[in-house]
Amino acid sequence: MNRKKKVVSTLKKKAKKANAKLAPHSKKPRYISKAEREKMALEAEAVQSEGKIQEESKAEQQTATE
Repeated sequence: MNRKKKVVSTLKKKAKKANAKLAPHSKKPRYISKAEREKMALEAEAVQSEGKIQEESKAEQQTATE
């Protein structure tokens, strides 16, 4: 009986560890370094400037056709 109990308990421990690895550890967001934040800000700024340029070119085309 002891051997069976020991085998079952070791299998339960392994299953518990495997489930713990798969489960999310916390709801805290991932850390983003200062350099990455700056890079993301520059990319967002570039996208916004491209959007403004496209809007200006559309406005120029509309005024040219009128």
